[in-house]
Amino acid sequence: MRRREVIALLTAAAAAPRATLAQERTRSARIGFLGPAPAANFAPRVDALRAGLRELGYIEGKDLTFQFHWWEATDQLPGLAAELVRARVDVIFVPSSTEAAAALATTTTVPVVFSTHGDPVGIGHVASLSRPGGNATGLTTLLTELVAKELEAFKEALPQATRFGVLFASTAPLRVSVLQTAEATARHLAIELRTEPVRVEDDFGPAFAKLTQDGVDGLLVLSSPLMISRRALLAELALRHRLPSMFGAKDNVLAGGLMSYAPDALDLNRRAATYVDRILRGAKPADLPVEQPSRYELAINLKTAKALNLAIPATLLARADEVIE
Repeated sequence: MRRREVIALLTAAAAAPRATLAQERTRSARIGFLGPAPAANFAPRVDALRAGLRELGYIEGKDLTFQFHWWEATDQLPGLAAELVRARVDVIFVPSSTEAAAALATTTTVPVVFSTHGDPVGIGHVASLSRPGGNATGLTTLLTELVAKELEAFKEALPQATRFGVLFASTAPLRVSVLQTAEATARHLAIELRTEPVRVEDDFGPAFAKLTQDGVDGLLVLSSPLMISRRALLAELALRHRLPSMFGAKDNVLAGGLMSYAPDALDLNRRAATYVDRILRGAKPADLPVEQPSRYELAINLKTAKALNLAIPATLLARADEVIE
């Protein structure tokens, strides 16, 4: 009898995790999603997150539902984040530091998962990459360090350039640290930077006109939700003003920008599903280390280069991970 009892206890213990998982899956989890409008421009990244969740066995509409909130201006973010908290979502999913800042200012208890945060340690959203320590975790692009690589590749593409314009979102939480890194890199490369802030889409036209008047040889666009969501307009303006452009997201190159050096954002959003899954199973964000990109990609749009009558150096083309014809 004792032997049978022991075997029964061991069998029950082995089955316990599966039973717990089954119980977790019987209740539909609610995922709050806070992202930049228009929603259609962010659809590929949402699809990547959904694909990651499907790979983990989740069925949308059965195991989980999404509550989407899309912002047009950053002053809408506090109210939208508060709505998600009031809706008692299980997790708030945010793409970047812009949305993370609003979510973390609204709640210290609802788990927040970010997929492409530029520098969560530098901005204080986590205590460290290995031990976040609060209610937020996810994946980082290391934007503060990445901007140096972007400038170096851009200078290689335009070896005769002496002055670059820098377009940045004035509301981006990381703007100060990223601009500081850009200025330090520019001094090392012996180039001058002319910075121009924008807050909303209507600021783009005047900013391009000012930078063109300043005689910049190319345009570095610092990655932010605003720059990604308005990528078609940015590509159009850059071409109209005859400005070669470097971006921090491949989305912008696919839309007609010249170059980008960045991690694969779709992969990061797909991988972020793992964080959502682990939190829904009971893990605490404070204990889930923030992940870094496994690789970075150089993308070059040759169609745009030809439109600008620009010859991309063969050495740079050879290093490109994606060349758009």
